[in-house]
Amino acid sequence: MFTAIGEILIDFTPIVEGGATVGFRMHPGGSPLNVAVGLARLGARAEFAGKVSSDLFGRFLVAHLEHEGVGTRFLSRADAPSTLAFVALRGGEPSFSFYGEGAADTLLAPDDVPETIEQTQVLHFGSISLLRQPTAGTIAALVERLRGKAMLSFDPNIRPGLITDPRAYRDLLFRMFRAADIVKISATDLRWFDPDRSLDAATAALLELGPALVAVTQGARGCYARWSGGELRVSGHEVNVVDTVGAGDAFTSGLLLRLWERRVTTQADLARMPPEVLEDGLRFATAAAALTCTRAGAEPPRRAEIETVLA
Repeated sequence: MFTAIGEILIDFTPIVEGGATVGFRMHPGGSPLNVAVGLARLGARAEFAGKVSSDLFGRFLVAHLEHEGVGTRFLSRADAPSTLAFVALRGGEPSFSFYGEGAADTLLAPDDVPETIEQTQVLHFGSISLLRQPTAGTIAALVERLRGKAMLSFDPNIRPGLITDPRAYRDLLFRMFRAADIVKISATDLRWFDPDRSLDAATAALLELGPALVAVTQGARGCYARWSGGELRVSGHEVNVVDTVGAGDAFTSGLLLRLWERRVTTQADLARMPPEVLEDGLRFATAAAALTCTRAGAEPPRRAEIETVLA
């Protein structure tokens, strides 16, 4: 069982006519939610954990999860507003304006998380949920409790505009890097975190903190990964880009699913996996990300679409 925990929100993507934004289209969003949906679309048993509003947006989000076959037994409700994110696009690249003060997904408390979540075999976490209390503390405590019991996947998905206490945030990132088995990070986020070192040196430093695998997404260039067996680079795919919203999340879903299918289920498995197994996972993940870029909003692909790209 895969579980993704964190924010659950609404993305509003722009409707552009004649070069002007004339409205916004509503999409389910939140990086962990996207990962859970991506896993379900690939045929995995996926659960989403977090706290969702009981407002109309929250009901829309729960209906979306249920429609996609994502389990909601770890999802609690709150009479608080939903987080809203408005997306601006420039050359297909998104920037976000978030409205989430006091929102339901920021209010996840330890008592909201049932003990049965510890049955999960893979836990994915990260993104803006680590910026907002009490949710951040609840997730961090769960991650450290599951260390060595489940495979832990972390994507910081850094949003500099939301960081109010840089020192505290960096300290939390270090804790999560040390706890994680897999770190997926974009090249942009890696530069924010470690601006003075090269890609190779920065990923090597991350690996020394504790994870067994660090995978860096590089947009159209593909991805770079480092693990105890060395390093790998996988090229991207040429596609007609609508936007890149959710592409990194689709990459994560694809990588986690493919590694699991190849019986890579523990940190020890990650450390000793042969290059061809990792390369297979990275190619699958890169194809998933590329397909997501061909449609508006976070719309991860299904397995048949990925297999067509890779054929």
